[in-house]
Amino acid sequence: MTATKLPETGRTFDFPALWKKALVLSGAVVLASIIALIVGGLNLGIDFEGGTSFEVQTAAAIDEVNNVLPGDVASESILQEVTGEDGVRLVRVRTSVENAAEVQELRESLAAIGEITAFESVGPTWGSAITEKALRALVVFFIGIALYISVRLEWKMAIGALAAVAHDIVISVGAYAIFRFEVTPATVIAFLTIMGYSLYDTIVVYDKVRDITARVGATGRYTYTEMMNLALNQVLARSINTTITSIIPVVSMLVIGAVILGATTLQEFSIALLVGLIVGGYSSLFIASFVVTKLKEREPEYEQISNKVAKKSGDSGGPTRTVDAGDVIGGDSVARQTSASASGSTRSSAGASSKGTSSAPPKPKKSNKTGTASAGGPPPKPRKTKKKKN
Repeated sequence: MTATKLPETGRTFDFPALWKKALVLSGAVVLASIIALIVGGLNLGIDFEGGTSFEVQTAAAIDEVNNVLPGDVASESILQEVTGEDGVRLVRVRTSVENAAEVQELRESLAAIGEITAFESVGPTWGSAITEKALRALVVFFIGIALYISVRLEWKMAIGALAAVAHDIVISVGAYAIFRFEVTPATVIAFLTIMGYSLYDTIVVYDKVRDITARVGATGRYTYTEMMNLALNQVLARSINTTITSIIPVVSMLVIGAVILGATTLQEFSIALLVGLIVGGYSSLFIASFVVTKLKEREPEYEQISNKVAKKSGDSGGPTRTVDAGDVIGGDSVARQTSASASGSTRSSAGASSKGTSSAPPKPKKSNKTGTASAGGPPPKPRKTKKKKN
């Protein structure tokens, strides 16, 4: 068979053969993320947990700042060195202190070693409300997407898309738990953005495989796995290019905004986006496609084709067959020929019908030059001959 090749690269990949390795890799990363979430938990920001946060412009080291804090506060405080918008060095002190007297005592201690440039205090009620709204937005998002994909495509594709999104969210949140990045409201917004990107990439794959099954599936020669493999190869270049072009501005935002300019809010947002974009592009090719393929192969139609192909090939377990290019093109050409033949026969039938129902008799044909007469016409005149002189 002639493999249908990608116009961009001229080569194909056997995605079904890579699915098992990808599942092992994804399983290991998801397991590590879950363990990190259970053991260490997330480094929730002040907006979620409540408490008090100070930013102090000082030349003192982290240990020196920690030594000036009151005894009860020092053991529960989180100290972090950050860079301000004007490039100056700042020490951020975050603590769970909420009592007004204790907050004032902490302020006086920090003012003794530097200038306090920022102060924020959030109560536990506000933090719990933010957490509740974030979880509610996540649930509504999942329900809405499940309904849309079920109506627009089919419910099996909705299951595959949601499985890929859940995979992306667990790994992205796990990265924050492993590396102890702070989770803020900006991070939650980034997680919702990740889900939207992951679904976009997944729906592109699903729309392509639906188009291929409509053209190639009618032949009854290929399994759903083989048609999915063709679809993945055709959208591979697009997925890679989309992911790269999406990552470039995120990396720029992370490097320039967070590292050079010291905008920590950009860092919290861009790290989540960077991880999510990479994982989202991966999951659409290896997770969403795998789930929907396994569900579709259980349908009687595709199960019968799989059994027929397995018997014909001896079920050798070799590489996935490639779809013949003639079958992809033939689907459209055959349809056009059939449509043209049908319309031609319709015109012929209409013409014959109109001729048969006409009340006027046909006109007689004129005589031709050879002297033969048409039916209903006058006999031809005899031609004159010249006599030859002796």
